[in-house]
Amino acid sequence: MALDVSSDVIEVEGKVITILPGTMFRVELDNSKHVVLAHISGKMRKRFIRLTPGDRVKMEMSQHDFTKARIVYRLDSKSYPRPIAPQK
Repeated sequence: MALDVSSDVIEVEGKVITILPGTMFRVELDNSKHVVLAHISGKMRKRFIRLTPGDRVKMEMSQHDFTKARIVYRLDSKSYPRPIAPQK
């Protein structure tokens, strides 16, 4: 039995800003300065995919609630380099 969720899902890309407890993240969307609360998908948890601030991610959002999203993929860091921390 497969669920057809493709009609209800919007795919967007963004950048992780803040890591919160319970595998929750604040992510800034690319197309605007809008910030959403996102959680990791089950496949990413199962594969122990780690996210750090500055990582670019692909997310799925519901058409009904634009404040929450599910992170489904971490984009290639080679094409989007992480910011370098200032030297102390």
